[in-house]
Amino acid sequence: MAVMKKKGNKSAPAIQTSSLPDIIFMLLFFFMVSTTMREITLIVKTQMPEATEISKLEKKSLVSYIYIGVPTNVKAYGDSPRIQLNNDYKSPAEILEYITAEREKLSEADRPQMTVSLKIDRGVRMGIVTEVKTELRRANALKICYVAQKSLGYY
Repeated sequence: MAVMKKKGNKSAPAIQTSSLPDIIFMLLFFFMVSTTMREITLIVKTQMPEATEISKLEKKSLVSYIYIGVPTNVKAYGDSPRIQLNNDYKSPAEILEYITAEREKLSEADRPQMTVSLKIDRGVRMGIVTEVKTELRRANALKICYVAQKSLGYY
């Protein structure tokens, strides 16, 4: 009969790490492609109102945003609500120029589908919102979306 002997101290083979940099590079590339950077720096505070019935926008490339809220720098700009278009405070009279410039960025076929999204703080009075809506009517921007956060329905 054959005698089987154990050959010394056997250990697990070393882990192959030669493909590890390739895997890390692929993950890095995936996250770089799939994430989007914020294009606008928020300079107003907005706490969204709650809603029970909400829906998501389909094509976000056709959406222009108008932010209304209290400035983040209260010492410099006061605590009255302000309108933010792109990265600057504007008056309601300047909304017409903003909508015209946003339409010019879109192709001719996408211009009728342009939507204006209003992100309004829940503490803002309706007077400033009415002024913004009046200017949007003058600019013929009739597709308006109000941003809200989903409510759990408990009150």
